[in-house]
Amino acid sequence: MVEVGCLAYLKKNGRTPNNIRNFDISTELILAFVFVGLTIIGVPLFVSVGLTTALALLFIDIPFTLLAQTGYGSLTPFPLLTIPLFVLAGRLMEVGGMAHRMISIATNLVGAYRGSMGLVTVFACMLFAALSGSGPATTAAIGSVTVPAMKRENYDVPFAAAITASAGALGSLIPPSNLLIIYGLVSETSIPRLFLAGLIPGIMVTILLMITTYIIARRRHYGGDGKPFSFRPFLQATWAGKWSIAAPVLILGGIYGGVFTPTEAAGVAVFYALFVGLFIYRELTIKKIIAALRFTALLTGILILLTPTLAFGQLTAFYDVPTSVQEGIMSVTTNAVLVLLLIGAFYIFIGTFMESLAQIVLFTAVFLPLVTSLGVDPVMFGIFTVITCEIGFLTPPLGANLTVAARISGISIERISVAVLPFILAYIIGMIILVFSPDIATFLPNWLYGEAK
Repeated sequence: MVEVGCLAYLKKNGRTPNNIRNFDISTELILAFVFVGLTIIGVPLFVSVGLTTALALLFIDIPFTLLAQTGYGSLTPFPLLTIPLFVLAGRLMEVGGMAHRMISIATNLVGAYRGSMGLVTVFACMLFAALSGSGPATTAAIGSVTVPAMKRENYDVPFAAAITASAGALGSLIPPSNLLIIYGLVSETSIPRLFLAGLIPGIMVTILLMITTYIIARRRHYGGDGKPFSFRPFLQATWAGKWSIAAPVLILGGIYGGVFTPTEAAGVAVFYALFVGLFIYRELTIKKIIAALRFTALLTGILILLTPTLAFGQLTAFYDVPTSVQEGIMSVTTNAVLVLLLIGAFYIFIGTFMESLAQIVLFTAVFLPLVTSLGVDPVMFGIFTVITCEIGFLTPPLGANLTVAARISGISIERISVAVLPFILAYIIGMIILVFSPDIATFLPNWLYGEAK
């Protein structure tokens, strides 16, 4: 993002950490205590970060108006429009009948194996993730159909909800992804390259989740009572859902083919969802469209986090926090693999109580210079970051996907939190594989666009 607000003001006026009132240890402790205290008592995260940032501005004698200017500037980049458009497109496709047909295709493809409906849930979430760009939205869209179906097949309800929550997190990895868009803006990394980089890791994590589901379902004797796989029903379901399957082909094919930008692709996705829902499947109504708009407004309201977190991130950059972190970690180890594993452990911990969007905005500026100095590709680090954020979707007390799954299944988050542990392990294994084999993320973008300079 372009430097605005606090950082621009400081540079324009020749302010440096050496010629203004510096933070001392007591000041840093006060700021840390304020932030942690506000977060613990349940103050919304954007308020906690905002108040902490305002207090930091007071300590270094910077006008508070610059916080508002930074916030305004953080919401002006045109690519941000991509996020509400993709969320709206995904919701329209859900209520317009496209999600239901994707589930039908997945059901006929899987057949009557052990844990078949669980496998269908994971596979359908992977398909729908290519439409919604959001983990919670994917969980809601697919889980509202598959969780009741798993209940009818006598699945343990926490296990069914855990499958849905963990598979729904794929919406943040498989392109288009809202978190990859935010990471691209913050790190100034190509969004099309990030989208392409998420494909192979997304498929890899999908396979790991399906293996986990199958092993547990086989031990507990879930599913396997339906019809075995047959080409005719599968082909019939695929033909009936051809307009649904065409959506990700149109969206991603248009981006990678250079026909339109990601933002334009999001607009095309909304138009396509309206066209198919109104004139092909004829399941969209004015009432459903209004409800989809309301859902989009509520879900994308989280972008308000950009206002205080970007200002706070600029202050950390001004005080050379990234350099201090880099020196501190490199004094322990200069091995890129170990550094990534340490960052991954930190991200997983911080994701238990911090929104993924704020996590990316705050810490990308801190850790990206460190990992790039060790030879890590920024695109690969973006995929790594999003995988750790997906784990955050599955860990209480925040756990956005756990909250959605709890509402769908009608059970407590605590019960789902235990059932989801094997799936968290699957994500951690995927993260470790990516760390040791970074070409998994960089192969496709380097092949299509050439290696980044």
